[in-house]
Amino acid sequence: MAQTTGESLEAAITRAGSPVELMRNQSRRAFSHGFGFVPSEFTNWRSEAAAWHESCVLMDQSHHMVDLFIKGPDTVKLLSEIGVNSFATFGNDKAKQFVAVNNDGLYIGDCVLVGLSDTSAELIGRRTALDWVEYNAGIGGYDVELERDPQSVERGGRPPKLYRYEVQGPNTGPLFEKLTGAPIPDVKFFGMTAFTIAGKLVRAIRHGMAGQVGFEIFGPWDEGEAVRDAILAGGEEFGITRVGSLAYSTANLESGWIPGPMPAIYSGDDLAAYREWLPASAAGSLAGSLNSGDVSDYYVTPYDLGYGRHIKFDHDFIGRDALQELSKRPQRRKVTLVWDAKDAAGIFESLWTPGPTLKYFSLPKARYGQFQMDEVLGADGRAGISMDCGYVVRHQAVVSLAVVDESVAEPGTEVRVLWGENPISDKPGVEQHVQGEIRATVASAPLDDFARTQYRSAALV
Repeated sequence: MAQTTGESLEAAITRAGSPVELMRNQSRRAFSHGFGFVPSEFTNWRSEAAAWHESCVLMDQSHHMVDLFIKGPDTVKLLSEIGVNSFATFGNDKAKQFVAVNNDGLYIGDCVLVGLSDTSAELIGRRTALDWVEYNAGIGGYDVELERDPQSVERGGRPPKLYRYEVQGPNTGPLFEKLTGAPIPDVKFFGMTAFTIAGKLVRAIRHGMAGQVGFEIFGPWDEGEAVRDAILAGGEEFGITRVGSLAYSTANLESGWIPGPMPAIYSGDDLAAYREWLPASAAGSLAGSLNSGDVSDYYVTPYDLGYGRHIKFDHDFIGRDALQELSKRPQRRKVTLVWDAKDAAGIFESLWTPGPTLKYFSLPKARYGQFQMDEVLGADGRAGISMDCGYVVRHQAVVSLAVVDESVAEPGTEVRVLWGENPISDKPGVEQHVQGEIRATVASAPLDDFARTQYRSAALV
C-alpha cells in the first residue's frame, strides 16, 4: 500500500500554499521520450517523421513509460471498478485504452491496458492512471499482486522487464509477412495477435502513436535486441527508418492524442488520503499562459478529450454517476489548432530583432511543462485550453491539440493562442519573455486525414 517516501504530495501542496504554486514553479523539466536512453535523432527528425507516411519506421518505446503488472483472481474486478471502459469481454490477449476518473467524473489518467492472461494484465503509460490503480488496489482489499517497472531513468541502471517497439507505416504489412513467412492475420484496431520473429515469440497490439497502420510489439527484454535486429535487416528493402525521440514526440500531434492532461487529484477532501499516499515527485510541472489560482480550472473530463466512446455504463466504477450527469451537459471538443504561419514565424523573428522576445519555441516540440496549458481566446474571451504544441512535418505547420468550447469548435473557426507566461515562473526551461497572441485556425483532430478516416479500419496489406 505504501508508496510515499519522503514528503507526500499533500505536504508539498501545503508547503507551497496551493497546488498551482507548487506545479507552476517545479524545477523538474518536462516529460521527454527516452530520457537519454533513445537517441534524439538517428538521421534527422524531419526525415524520420516523414518516413511513417512513406515507408515504415521502428520506434523504441522501451524506456519512457511506466509499466504496472497486475495478477490474481481479482485483476478484472479491480480494473472494471476503476476504469470507465467495459470489461464484459476483457481477458487474455485483449487490449484497450484504459481511462480513469475521480468521483466527480473528472479525468485522472489514461494508458494502454493489455490482458496477459485471464487473471493478469499490464498497464502501460504515464504514472497518473497507474498510480490511481495501485492506490485503489491497496485500499480496496483486492486479491491481486502488483509489480511496478518505472521509467529507465528511475531504474538505477537495471534494464526494463520488457522491450517495446512500434513498427508503423504503409510498408509494415509486407515487412511482417517477410519476417514471419505467413500472411498478416486479420487483426482489428486495438486487437492482439502474436508473431515469431528471429525465433522469438512476439506479442503485438494493432495500434500506434502516429495514426498509421502497424503494430506495437513487446516481449522479454533479453530477446529485444534479436527482434529489433531482425526487423531492421528485414526492413531494408521496405525503407525502414529508425525514429529518435524528437520525431517520436510529434507523432501524437498527427494522431490527435493529448499526452498527459493534468489529473484531477490536487483538490477535494475525498482525495486527501490519495495525496498523502503519493510522493511529492508526482506533482508534475505546470506551464503555459493559462493563469488561474483555482486548480480546477485546469481539469478536464473524458468527454473533453474525445474519450466518450470509451465510457460504458454497463458496470459500476468510480465516478460513474458523475459521468452520467456530465454526459447531459454541453461538452468541450478536442480539436487541432493550426497556427498562423506568419505569427509562428514571429516567435523566432523576435529572437534576432531588437526588443522583447516571445517565449522560445523548441522544435519540433515546444512543451516546456508536463502539463502544458495555454489559453485559447475566441471573440468573447477564453474559449479553451491548448495542451500540446509542435511542428508537423507532413503539413509543414505549427499545430497544437486543444479542448475548446462548442462555440469555436467548428473547423475553419479563427481563434488565438496566448503564448508565454505572465507572471514568469521559476521553471528552468522558462526565460524572460513577453506574451504574444498567435492566430490559429480550428481543424479536426486527428489532423492527418488517414489517421482521422482510415486508421482504425485500414488493412495492413
